[in-house]
Amino acid sequence: MWCSTLFTSILAAAATVDAYGIKKHVNYEVVTGVFKQDDAATEASSFNFTAENFGLIERKYPSDWTYWLQKPTSWQRLNRYIESLNLKAKHNERYTLLFLGRHGEGYHNAAETYFGTPAWNCYWSEKDGNSTVTWADAHLTPKGVAQAQDVNKFWKKLLTKEKIAAPQSYYTSPLFRCLDTARLTFAGLPLPKTRPFVPTIKEYFREGISAHTCDRRSTKSYIHANFPTYRFERGFAEHDPYWTALHAEPAADQDIRSKTVLDDVFASDRGTYISVTAHSGEIASLLRVLGHRVFGLSTGAAIPVLVKATTVVGSAPATSTLPYAPQKTCAVPPAIRDSSCNDCSCCT
Repeated sequence: MWCSTLFTSILAAAATVDAYGIKKHVNYEVVTGVFKQDDAATEASSFNFTAENFGLIERKYPSDWTYWLQKPTSWQRLNRYIESLNLKAKHNERYTLLFLGRHGEGYHNAAETYFGTPAWNCYWSEKDGNSTVTWADAHLTPKGVAQAQDVNKFWKKLLTKEKIAAPQSYYTSPLFRCLDTARLTFAGLPLPKTRPFVPTIKEYFREGISAHTCDRRSTKSYIHANFPTYRFERGFAEHDPYWTALHAEPAADQDIRSKTVLDDVFASDRGTYISVTAHSGEIASLLRVLGHRVFGLSTGAAIPVLVKATTVVGSAPATSTLPYAPQKTCAVPPAIRDSSCNDCSCCT
């Protein structure tokens, strides 16, 4: 019963019906050749997105001729290209540039590094914290704050010098580290008055739901008290309805909800430039849904993805969720620190 609410809401949201009772679903396709991250030759572990202008490839676009004798920036030319794609698109197609940003380092990240992954996964992560720090719904470490502030400076440069199109809308996971990262990333920037930073909090942009307490969100009241200008999506509950102690969401279920939340955003938001602040696991899931190649993000990093979304008449391919899996834990933290222990099999 504890997981049926999530399963029911996921499957209900996946079925889109328009005002005339016609079932529709959305197919996503990555427009390649625009960002270096699309190229298999780009190594994610060493890629510095702020030094690489978000990975934007210097290239010509069919729409460049519209600038005549002007000297636009690379971002202005991309903006014009996306505009031209949407002008030529069919009625059921649209092109959207997604900015997917991972939160800065949280205390849970620092704790895993300190204790080692085996001890973290099998013992410490199920606790709210220790005598030094709390990592349940983890806040940002000083390093995480600095990472978000660095991205803020990067965005300021993009907006003022590169003339990038600012996001028209902002979405964030309900977990504190993402809420705070979004604030630090976009607050105080020279944004258009018509596009203020007022993010919407959406449950399904949260991290993969594990037995770790860092994946359990705070109450709606606590979130509102700390981020009073943020909007909650409709139906946002006071208490976390999805996290359950010592149970984990299967990866397949996460991809289903990632598809669901993307469909929801694309159905209700007609913006061309959309920002999402989420987590490493959730961004990986979103990239799978979009059809993007695997591209891991370090804390504080972000990846832009140009997406073609096509609304198709008919029911979406059948999907079914799996029950949450119970998680084994250790009575005491295992001493081993390397990856030879990754499933609590080395508990003593």
